[in-house]
Amino acid sequence: MELHLLVTLLSFAVHFFLIVPFINILYRIKFQRAKQETRDVFDNPTPIFDRFHQHKHGTPVGGGILIVALSTILFALSLTTFSMMGTHITSNYNNVPGEVFIIFFTFISFALLGVYDDLHKILFLKRTKFFGMRMRHKLIIMTALALAIGYWLYSTLGISILYVPLLGVFDIGVWYVLFAAFVIVAFANAVNITDGLDGLASSLLIVALAGFWVIARSIIDVPTSLFIAIWLGGMLAFMYFNVYPARIFMGDTGALSFGATFAVIGLILGKPFALPIIGGVFVVEITTSLLQLLYKKFYRKKLFPVAPLHLWLQLRGWEEPKIVMRLLVFAILFSLLGLMMAFTR
Repeated sequence: MELHLLVTLLSFAVHFFLIVPFINILYRIKFQRAKQETRDVFDNPTPIFDRFHQHKHGTPVGGGILIVALSTILFALSLTTFSMMGTHITSNYNNVPGEVFIIFFTFISFALLGVYDDLHKILFLKRTKFFGMRMRHKLIIMTALALAIGYWLYSTLGISILYVPLLGVFDIGVWYVLFAAFVIVAFANAVNITDGLDGLASSLLIVALAGFWVIARSIIDVPTSLFIAIWLGGMLAFMYFNVYPARIFMGDTGALSFGATFAVIGLILGKPFALPIIGGVFVVEITTSLLQLLYKKFYRKKLFPVAPLHLWLQLRGWEEPKIVMRLLVFAILFSLLGLMMAFTR
C-alpha cells in the first residue's frame, strides 16, 4: 500500500508541475472553448445551456490530453521498473500483459476519439451544422471500440461471468461482449454529460476511483490498482485547476477516455454491478438526459424543464460550487454503498 500511495504522490507532483505550462501552451495555440450556439442530438438549440455556459468561452479544453499522456507514460515506466527490479506482478488473471493492454487501449483510443471531437469543435465549428461530431457518428465509433474491448475481456482475460450480490454468479458466455460494450459506451457518455460544471466530473471521478482502488487492493490486482493510483494523482492535480472558476477543462478527450476506462476497471475487477452504484451520480446524470431526449423524440415535448440534473439545479438558481459540493457528498455515499455491495457475499 505504501508504494501505491507514493506513486499517487509522485503522479500528482509530475502533473502539477507540468499543468501550468501546458495551460499556457493551450492558450497560445487557441485550444479553447469556442463561443457558439450549441444544439442537441436532434439539432435543436439549447438556449438554457448556452446561458449558463457563456462565461466559460475561451477556457482551454485540453486537460484530458495531459492526464492521458502523463498517466500512460508513468504507468509504463512503473511497470518497466517493477520488471527490472524482478518484482512479481500479481493479478487475478494469468495474462498480465493482456490486462495492461486492455487498460492502455481503452484509455488511449477513447482519448483519441475525444481529441478529434474537441478539434472538430474548435477548428471546424463554423463549417458544420452540429457542435462537434454528429452524435450518431460518435456512437458508432464508440460502439466499435467498446465491442473490441469487450471481446478482449472475454477472449484474452476469459471474463464471461457476472456476480450479482445476494443472487450468485451467472455465466453468460459470449453475450458478455455485448454486455461489456454497453457498459463502456454508457459510462463514456455519462462522464461526458456530467462534465458541465467546474470541478464536477473530476471530483466525482476521484471519489469513484478511490472506491475501485480499495477493491483492487483487496483482491491484490497490482496492474489495475497501480494504474488507478497513477490516474488518481493526475486527477487530483487537474482538479486543483478545474475547480470554480476553472482554468482548464478536460474536454471530450478526458471525458470519453475517463468514462470508458472507469467502466473497464469495474469489469476487470469483476464488479460490474458495483459500477452503477459507485458511479451513481454519473448514472443519474445520463438517465435524466436520456429520458429527456427520448420524451422529446416521441412526444415532442420536454419531460423535465431541462436536463441533465446539474443543469436543472442551475435553472433553479443553485450556484455552481453549491451543486458540485452537494453532488460530491452523494458521490461519497454512493461509493461507500458500492463498496458495501462489492464485498457482500
